[in-house]
Amino acid sequence: MRLKNRVAIVTGAGSGFGEAIARRYADEGAQVVVNDIAGDAAERVAKEIGAKGGSAAAHVGDVSRDAQVAGLVKSALDRFGRLDIVVNNAGTTHRNRPMLEVGEEEFDRIYAVNVKPLFLTAKHAVPHFRKQGGGCFVTIASTAGVRPRPGLTWYNGSKGAAIVTSRSMAAELGPDGIRVNVINPVIGETGLLEMFMGMPDTPENRRKFLAGIPMGRFSKPLDVANAALFLASDEAAFITGACVEVDGGRCV
Repeated sequence: MRLKNRVAIVTGAGSGFGEAIARRYADEGAQVVVNDIAGDAAERVAKEIGAKGGSAAAHVGDVSRDAQVAGLVKSALDRFGRLDIVVNNAGTTHRNRPMLEVGEEEFDRIYAVNVKPLFLTAKHAVPHFRKQGGGCFVTIASTAGVRPRPGLTWYNGSKGAAIVTSRSMAAELGPDGIRVNVINPVIGETGLLEMFMGMPDTPENRRKFLAGIPMGRFSKPLDVANAALFLASDEAAFITGACVEVDGGRCV
């Protein structure tokens, strides 16, 4: 049990990478707050974790809103009595298209969801981490933040900002025993090829995309969850400010 007696918040945990991380953490003994803006999804994941003998609580909330992030942290403390890990996983994007075709409202939303939660979760979690002598943040960013592609300019920029912000946090919070690390996944088996690359999700187009991944497959949620488990565990006690590409070699 690598996370026994730890309490973790995982944002965007109602599906995809976040769901896999929440489940993996619970399997390793963590008590998990399953956050998602979609209440039904959060409740489903929390109930399924509980049915397997794990400990989880659903919390509906928009991580781009200060009061709602304050409520999220408070719910973890009220329910489980402490907080050890925050995984900033929730994210959004714009459809692959020329940069000037993305509207201001859409741009604002991308940065509000992909970057602002780092500020808000730090604001509300860091005081508790300092009080208990340490804690851990894991940011789920993207290979888009280190190897940007045309058509996703503002998404790429938001993920790059999340990476640099996380590493800056690591430098400042290290003396407090608070670690901050980043995972950069490549696109997963989630039917998002058309959204991210602007091409129909066909076998031929999948082959074209996979040609750029040396290991020859898309990422799976468990790939990211295993990396997030390691970075939150005592095995990574001296690792902070790191960026781990879970990408099958795409960024090489």
